[in-house]
Amino acid sequence: MSSTWEDARDAPPSTWRRWRATLRKQPSAFLLMVQVLVILLLPFLQDTRGGRSVISLLSLAAVVTAVFTVRSTPALTWLSATLAAPAAVLEVWSLVDETGNVILLAHAVLAVFYFYTAYALISYMFEDAWVTKDELFAVGAAFTVLLFAFAYLFLAIQELWPSSFTSVDGPGKRTFLELLYFSGANLTSVGLSDVGPVRPQARAVVTIEQLGGVLYVAMVISRLVALTVIRARQ
Repeated sequence: MSSTWEDARDAPPSTWRRWRATLRKQPSAFLLMVQVLVILLLPFLQDTRGGRSVISLLSLAAVVTAVFTVRSTPALTWLSATLAAPAAVLEVWSLVDETGNVILLAHAVLAVFYFYTAYALISYMFEDAWVTKDELFAVGAAFTVLLFAFAYLFLAIQELWPSSFTSVDGPGKRTFLELLYFSGANLTSVGLSDVGPVRPQARAVVTIEQLGGVLYVAMVISRLVALTVIRARQ
């Protein structure tokens, strides 16, 4: 029996269409999910070349998701895409050519891209006085984006000024996971990290991140909590 137009219209959407609709309505949730997935997989993948390739692919997926997320914000999508293109190319290039200049440039461009994405998400949260579900996810997404932005900046710093960071084994080249963990300790102000800056350039940037973490809680999270309370009382 052939189905009528009404039957086709009332048919439940496919799984792919539901995912697309969710991504369109809540892109910040997908960005947060991809970033958390990268963090969880880093301990298992960072020590092998194949693992680093997987991490790079996940990073590229995060970049694409971030560009899509910026579309929902007041920031310029074309600028986000312009920053994302060389970041993606350099990330792949760094897997083939592991010379210092390539790695330095790849990490620096990725840091700039993530900082711009964080700016876009924060602008999105400050755009109006109404808190949506996606804006709540944007709180976490922006925080993880800043986490990665400073981690990539730290990687670039240690390429430019070797032995900028130290750990329990003394000054040396720190891994991405170590610097990501260190970035998280700074941004959350918990201070629970065995990694520390020893060169003045690294200490200056770490101080900026510590201030940024305090300001993020004071300005962004407190504002959204206040707006949520006001909405609940209306």
